[in-house]
Amino acid sequence: MNSILKSVNGFISSESAREYAKKEFNAILWIALITITALLLDKVFTLFRLWSKASKIPGPPCNSFFGHGNLGSRENFIDLLSESHDKYGSVFKLWLGPTQLLVSMKDPTLIKDMLSKAGDKLPCIGKAFRLAFGRSSLFFCSYDQAQKGRESLALELDDKMLGRANVIPKNVVDCIMEGVDASMSTGSVDCKLISQHMAFTILGTTLFGDTFLAWSKATFYEELLMMIAKDASFWASYRFTPFWKRGFWRYQSLCTELKCLTLDIVQQCGKNYKLFCHMDQNSHIGTAKVGIKAASGAPPSSGVEMQDNFFYQELGGDLIAREEPCGNIMGLMFHGCIATTSLIGSILERLVADAEIQDKIYSEIMKVKKGSVREDQDVEEMLLLLATIYESARLLPAGPLLQRCSLKDDLILKNGMLIPAGALLVVPAQLLQMDGSSWGSDASKFNPYRFLSKAGKGSDLVQDTSFTEEAADPIPCSFVLNDPNDDAAFLPFGSGMRTCVGQKFVIRGVATLFASLLERYEVRLRPQLGNDPKSTTNPEMVFVKRSR
Repeated sequence: MNSILKSVNGFISSESAREYAKKEFNAILWIALITITALLLDKVFTLFRLWSKASKIPGPPCNSFFGHGNLGSRENFIDLLSESHDKYGSVFKLWLGPTQLLVSMKDPTLIKDMLSKAGDKLPCIGKAFRLAFGRSSLFFCSYDQAQKGRESLALELDDKMLGRANVIPKNVVDCIMEGVDASMSTGSVDCKLISQHMAFTILGTTLFGDTFLAWSKATFYEELLMMIAKDASFWASYRFTPFWKRGFWRYQSLCTELKCLTLDIVQQCGKNYKLFCHMDQNSHIGTAKVGIKAASGAPPSSGVEMQDNFFYQELGGDLIAREEPCGNIMGLMFHGCIATTSLIGSILERLVADAEIQDKIYSEIMKVKKGSVREDQDVEEMLLLLATIYESARLLPAGPLLQRCSLKDDLILKNGMLIPAGALLVVPAQLLQMDGSSWGSDASKFNPYRFLSKAGKGSDLVQDTSFTEEAADPIPCSFVLNDPNDDAAFLPFGSGMRTCVGQKFVIRGVATLFASLLERYEVRLRPQLGNDPKSTTNPEMVFVKRSR
């Protein structure tokens, strides 16, 4: 035994063993060095490949390795895009960093081609969303991950429009009108706040049915949702999550409270939906038509019922364990509220500024109501109202820039230009939708008649004032409403793979809202602010009841 131990010790202490260990260690170092070198060479090769492909895209020269980092404010950036397009053409590039390429497009044909091919968002864009609302299958950076949920939601919304004269039921409109009356008790209403409240009420009842109208926490939920969304960009601007800041933890507690409120309203809808289904199975008399409110003991309503079923099934009964459906709901409420608020506010401002258009829309509403066999108005016949909504959306898109990205594949546009994968593609929507080459010499002016044309002559847009007198009478059907989506330069709701899934639903809902609003009220600018130039950005308005 002793001899064996001595031989082992001799082997360990021998020169050959030390040499063997040294070779093994050197081999590991060489493998690590080769691996790191290969990775670095791949990064360098990818970088040079990006530079080579981007060199064929026109754009201003970049004197700094870190790109055009100082682009100023949003207004200055839009001005920069406008000047660069005038100088370099419909497509040009900006380097935001050595690996960050921005490509701006202004040609409607190329934009339509790009939007049909690029459906991704940059991963960094979703950071603020995830911080505020958590995980979401509808707002992932990759379009493939969000495609199934988006298609399902679009089918549900479009299905509710079939065979329905008005998307937004009468009880929802009555609730909004009560809010207007309450706001008018102070003498005037703030355009932005009343628009936000209208949009929030429409979306809330769309997602949760009539239960939302009776929810005592709805007002607080609205305030909390918008406050959290507003602060999300600030906290997401940190490169590393600021765990050391007390304000960050206060923000996180508000986010948790928002999620609890979302679960609260979903649970209420779930209970009502279960009771509603139980009643339907027992009676077998089609109680599905009375709406969710009947299940809770409230009067019957013909409201939008799909949302209770849609989200309750998605949650699968495990409300706390699955955060993703909760993030979907909050994301829909936020994005939908922002877009709808902008649209409603723009319409109100246009109607206040153009009393003649408002009067003609009112005449149109009354004529449609008088000639309709139904109790509710059919907004499909209110051509001037719909044209006003489209024109308001054109002049004030929801965002100044439409952003897309193709994370995996290069894009080859119709003109043969190649856009490298990973490039941030932007469309200056405000510039495009007020471009004279697409909309005529009066592109910057409010003119809803651009969306109306004589029947049988869809290409002949009527711009003269003689048409305005006839447009107020839609009954003879001598004029038709042009589909704005046929124009590639009309992008307030996006287009292509990431187009807004609720575009048709929102247009019909807002039209229903304004048909009831203008039937009851005349919208005016507050008299003492009529000469105040600041009042045009967020004017205070008065709703004057019409005499019947």
